[in-house]
Amino acid sequence: MKTPLLILMLAASCSISLAQSTTAPAPVQPKPTEPATTKTPPATSTAPAATTPAAPTEQAKLQYAEFKTSAGTFVLELNYEKAPISTVNFMKYVDKGFYDGTVFHRVIPDFMIQGGGFDASGAQKTTDAPIQNEHSNGLKNVRGSISMARTNDPNSGTSQFFINVANNDGTLKYNLDMGPGYAVFGKVVSGMEVVDAIKNAPTIKDGRENSRPEKPVIVEKATRLNAQDAAKYTDKSDAKK
Repeated sequence: MKTPLLILMLAASCSISLAQSTTAPAPVQPKPTEPATTKTPPATSTAPAATTPAAPTEQAKLQYAEFKTSAGTFVLELNYEKAPISTVNFMKYVDKGFYDGTVFHRVIPDFMIQGGGFDASGAQKTTDAPIQNEHSNGLKNVRGSISMARTNDPNSGTSQFFINVANNDGTLKYNLDMGPGYAVFGKVVSGMEVVDAIKNAPTIKDGRENSRPEKPVIVEKATRLNAQDAAKYTDKSDAKK
């Protein structure tokens, strides 16, 4: 499958690719490419990048989404105040059920888990227009944060996202905050143990990278939560600390 490239700058002046695929035959996992290779943006996202977010139903500074997966449930807190474009974009996909039935197609235990683009059959889903990159909003790619996946074009993010399972802000192995950077727009506030279970799923090799889960990890249902419902999860999470 052809894979647009996500360039990742390492603290030690190295590089690694984070794949965001355009077509998906039977393997769900996108094929990795060498960092120097330039790929085209997804064929399904040809419109110019959006420059302003559509107004959400509620102008809440913090918005919440529950992801029920085959590995368990986690809850995301999205920062509309600092990342309005990315938050509105993500919640738009949540509200229309886009993520239901998608898989986490790429997992790397010391790095991140990536999803939001393919269904369990390996077919890539058609997305809306790409959005403007909000990487300079001050939010960092630290453990538990959620960021927009994209191609080598900074303003090419659509539906795919990744959750950092390590501090990828340059303090450890990877630096995703080095410009143009990858836009963080929220964090996991409950169920990080589920994210860790996904990152540790047995994987098989596809192309040059061993990162496609052997058994698909499926998003069974993604739902918008109000603050009161989200608090039920976060209160339990705090109680475990």
